[in-house]
Amino acid sequence: MQLNIKKRLILLLTLASIGLFTSLLGTNLPMIAQTLASYEQSQIATNASQTAIIEQQGKNYYTQGQWHKAIALWQQVVRSYASQEDFISQGRVLSNLALAYQQLGKWQQAQQSIKASFQLLKQISDNSTQKQRLIAQILNNQGILQLEQGQAEDAIASWQQATEVYQQLNDQEGVIRATINQANAFKALGLYHRAAKTLELLNQTLAQQPVSLLKAVSLRSYGDILRLVGELSQAKETVTKSLTIATQLKSLEDEAKARLSLGNIFWANDDYQKALESYQQGLLTCQASFVCGKSNLPVQINLAQFNLLLDTQFWHRASELIPEIRVSLANLPLSQTNVYKQISFANSLIKLRQKAQQEHKNSTNLPSWQEISQILELAIKKSQNLGSSRAESYAVGLLGQIAEFQQQWLKAENLTEQALMIAQTINAPEISYLWQWQLGRIVQAQGDREGAIDFYTQAIDLLQSLSQDLVAIDPELQYSFRSSVEPVYRGLVSLLLETQPTQANLVQARDTIELLQIAELHNFFREACLDAQPVNIDQVDPQSAVIYPIILRDRLEVIVSIPQQPLYHYSTKISQPKLEAVIETMRQTIVIRSRRDFYFPAQQLYNWLIRPALPQLIKYQIKTIVFVPDGTLRNIPMSALYDGKKYLVEQYDVALTPGLQLLAPRPLQQIKLKTLAAGLTQQRQGFAALEYVNLELTQIEKQIKTVVLLNEKFTAKTLQQQIKFSNYPVVHIATHGQFSSTLDETFLLAWDTRINIGKLDQILQTRSPSQQQAIELLVLSACETAIGDKWAALGLAGMAVRAGARSTLATLWAVNDRSSAELMSQFYQELAKKDITKAKAIRQAQLALINNPAYKHPFYWSPYILVGNWL
Repeated sequence: MQLNIKKRLILLLTLASIGLFTSLLGTNLPMIAQTLASYEQSQIATNASQTAIIEQQGKNYYTQGQWHKAIALWQQVVRSYASQEDFISQGRVLSNLALAYQQLGKWQQAQQSIKASFQLLKQISDNSTQKQRLIAQILNNQGILQLEQGQAEDAIASWQQATEVYQQLNDQEGVIRATINQANAFKALGLYHRAAKTLELLNQTLAQQPVSLLKAVSLRSYGDILRLVGELSQAKETVTKSLTIATQLKSLEDEAKARLSLGNIFWANDDYQKALESYQQGLLTCQASFVCGKSNLPVQINLAQFNLLLDTQFWHRASELIPEIRVSLANLPLSQTNVYKQISFANSLIKLRQKAQQEHKNSTNLPSWQEISQILELAIKKSQNLGSSRAESYAVGLLGQIAEFQQQWLKAENLTEQALMIAQTINAPEISYLWQWQLGRIVQAQGDREGAIDFYTQAIDLLQSLSQDLVAIDPELQYSFRSSVEPVYRGLVSLLLETQPTQANLVQARDTIELLQIAELHNFFREACLDAQPVNIDQVDPQSAVIYPIILRDRLEVIVSIPQQPLYHYSTKISQPKLEAVIETMRQTIVIRSRRDFYFPAQQLYNWLIRPALPQLIKYQIKTIVFVPDGTLRNIPMSALYDGKKYLVEQYDVALTPGLQLLAPRPLQQIKLKTLAAGLTQQRQGFAALEYVNLELTQIEKQIKTVVLLNEKFTAKTLQQQIKFSNYPVVHIATHGQFSSTLDETFLLAWDTRINIGKLDQILQTRSPSQQQAIELLVLSACETAIGDKWAALGLAGMAVRAGARSTLATLWAVNDRSSAELMSQFYQELAKKDITKAKAIRQAQLALINNPAYKHPFYWSPYILVGNWL
């Protein structure tokens, strides 16, 4: 690099002043060039050193959240490196500059910086390690920009390329960062299981490494994903490890983030008090840090608290957070994450205001519809600036929802159609179905029933096309299955069954409720793991009737399918809360042996569910009634429905199925029965002893050939080994177990561990290739549904479906009485008979107890329910 003339003159004057000028003009002229070159190199080194110091100062400002100061210094550094022709350093700073611009929402400058850093690569001719490291950094930072602009697929591609380069460089830290980023992009796309697998493998690697903030971040990210796939216990354990590391390393921001994640896990587990406490601790921790306090984390925590308080109906406490959240959101820089926060807040405000008006509560302290609309209009502008069509569609659609609630039908329809068009343009069915559903409600309110049916049908078609993505519908925007998916199915069924439905409408309603059963189980498992196949009952069992009770907001609908006959339909005008109160009364009273007041609700339900169909059942000589129970009806034993003189089981064989498409019935093959029986009699893992299990297993041994695994012999491993290497048509497990609406809380107790649904699935499916015979029957004889969980029996259906057995005989509550041994003895005695169905076998066993004065109360015999193949 040439020194300018001024610097040369100064140098010469300096040399002259110390008496060197004359001699240098003589024989030592070459020394002038050497001295000048030496000085230049010294100056370059000095400049480079000073530039590096300034670059580090910029990094410090960036870390402290002082983005403007970081940008000012880095702009100076970029110019300095350019003048030194240090392209590697220039490219590095430009890519970091892009992130600083992104933090301020200056997307044009961010894009220009990342583009300039890529262009500099062309000027670096070698393929040195430094160049490769720069390429990886630029790709990594480009991915961050892409994800924040809603371009998750592009971000994944960038991070995959970055990972490859980091691997070539053997840069373990770079690989870890890029992998965590990829998992976050998978999460943004709703690919939760792929994200979980990515982070699971990463954390196995990190487990052997010392504590670091990177390890804390990876564990927290993994815990967040585990929560979304329903693994709540493991999620809590994983995030707690992250919190411990963050606390140990005194990183207040990472500690606050871990507490936010823990709060979300507690919320998912319905532990609302602990969730609030965790959020509040996280907020206090964040506010103690200057950097964290200036980030978007405080508003994120406040939004979580706000939504939790709404969900638990603490509306007054929720409304107290509104002013602070509004101010915080207004000050956030432009990014897709922050736009979604605004949309989520507006969505929650809509719900709050709707509730207040519907329940005639004071709403003067709430933002008006106009103010909520202004939040959404601002979000639309920001979405357009970002080029985020997804966010724009959500915001426009919510404006349509406000107009719908205000009964401004034309405006509501126009806005919703606009939102739908945006979603369709970007091929986003997970958004489109919301607006098809909304259009259905809008035209229904205007009296266009057929138009509403068309829109609802299109919405459900989109939901079916989503498959596994159904469980990943923007949780950040508070779109849950119960609030935003289930009502679509029920809304269509309600429309189809209004005013003397045609056979075509009845068929569509039945098929829709079957689809809802499948969707509920997919939501329970947090993945689309079930293979549904249409089944024609006419070809299966000519003496079975399938009854579909359907709980709607204002009535109970029933569809009856009898072989070779048109569908039969009847309806009872009763509100959902009143119906569920009757169901709950029956459940609460029937489990207390000293009470007899269960008769009244049992008879009410019989009158609603069975009596209208009785003439048809008699006429067509029906012997078996198969229920596809809906909602809380899953929690009661249908066999105990009472006509005033007899229980239903005294007149019919009774079975349940979560849907004929899931568990297709087929006759029991005439084979020599052989049973693998496992059980616990001793106290274990905090669960009480089951003193009658030994008697139960002994009685089974008397009836059929049985291999018994008792107490310490009943481990997950021994159970798996027995099933893998021997043919057992029947697997009988007599142990504590719980069915819950939460996947994580549905389990069976072995001697050494809890066996959850996933593990049971693995155990029962690990049969050797030589074993062609499927497990015909799985018996779970000491289980119970979780107390206080209205959806608990969903776990029973889930276990029945995933276990892979053709039929499951399980209990709604644990009996732990000699009667259980007697019932099972009778059941296996009947099952061993030729040409008997499973439904007939369990009915005969139940009748034996009913006819025994000591056990005639339904507490003893009614909890046993047959799920799946009843033949």
